[in-house]
Amino acid sequence: MSPPCFILKVNFNQTKVNVMKPTLKSPSKINAFDVEPLLRKAFIEAEQEHRELQEIFALMGWEDLPDALKVEIKDDVSSMVDELQGQYSSCDPYVKKRRQSVTYWVNCYKDGICSLSTAIQALKVRKI
Repeated sequence: MSPPCFILKVNFNQTKVNVMKPTLKSPSKINAFDVEPLLRKAFIEAEQEHRELQEIFALMGWEDLPDALKVEIKDDVSSMVDELQGQYSSCDPYVKKRRQSVTYWVNCYKDGICSLSTAIQALKVRKI
């Protein structure tokens, strides 16, 4: 049997602390939320996204890139495809520069000009 739960009541206007009686419910008796359907749905969505990304990389000729580099550029590649499909249009010069940078470093890696770690470090998005 698990230990009973206590509710601690603190009144900050006074210096005394009251401990109330134990509650009747123990943590082991609380109904657990069934997470299996939620996890199954998340897994199916992740599989679908992975298939779509692999198809995009194949269309761009980047299917042979290492997974570490693909992870670093997946958001950029997805955004490029979204814009080509007409979901939005960006005139932002920084977006254009980022896309040029992605293409440049991927090509440098594929051509053997730089190492994988160099390409990944160059493409990491720096936090503000």
